[in-house]
Amino acid sequence: MTIRPRRSVLYMPGSNARALEKAATLPADALILDLEDAVAPESKELARTLVCDAVRERRFGKREVIIRVNGLDTPWGRQDMAEACRAAPDAILVPKVDDQAQVTAAAASMASAPASCALWLMIETPRAIFNALSIAGAGGRLNCLVMGTNDLVKEMRARHTPGREALVAALNMTVMAARAHGLTVIDGVYNDIADSAGFAAACSQGRSMGFDGKTLIHPSQVDPCNGAFSPDVAEIGQARAILAAFALPENQGKGAISLNGRMVELLHAEIARQTVALADAIDALTKD
Repeated sequence: MTIRPRRSVLYMPGSNARALEKAATLPADALILDLEDAVAPESKELARTLVCDAVRERRFGKREVIIRVNGLDTPWGRQDMAEACRAAPDAILVPKVDDQAQVTAAAASMASAPASCALWLMIETPRAIFNALSIAGAGGRLNCLVMGTNDLVKEMRARHTPGREALVAALNMTVMAARAHGLTVIDGVYNDIADSAGFAAACSQGRSMGFDGKTLIHPSQVDPCNGAFSPDVAEIGQARAILAAFALPENQGKGAISLNGRMVELLHAEIARQTVALADAIDALTKD
């Protein structure tokens, strides 16, 4: 089982050369080099040049590198996409996708990108939530959905609250849509950089909901996010014990076994394989 850790996915403003340089030193699993919301209109072309140059020069080591382009219906979107395809990042992230037709258009605009360049999509509008299943089923290059929770709250005319009550249904629907089609799914950002306790609670909530990781807006959030979305020593130990038990000759072909006084089924073995694969992938990623 091959898993690519996407615990911490850090946005970096594309127009800030120092931020792009710093990104290469941070322990984030993935970097979103942003040409959209983090960049003022007058800096869009500068950001495109800085980001695409950095990606072409492969400055970011083992980190997964994603370029977030402007919407394809904006004055910058088509050129962003053309230049991003030439730069060949690991993925291109398209914002504000509402339906499968827009996914098809985004995929078509990536025709010149190498096959290794994936398509990621922002889920950040009410229409996208109601179309999440068909969006996630678009196939092709698509391998990840990213929650745009700030935009979604704005579109809903809702409020940010500690428990994210207004967003729970949308978050759950998107996770289920992603899982139905075998996609990675990344939670939205936490806005209060100084509130470490609130951030920890949001990470715990996101992991409990089934998200693979969380998008971040500040380097200080990377380490705690990595910890929150990593299996701990006890989880890994339990997973290895389950796999070892099912591998015993006397348990071959069984759908359920007893382990340390508990009934363990094949579905628990599948979860255990995922846990061990993620732990091994994290270990490989952190060894330079």
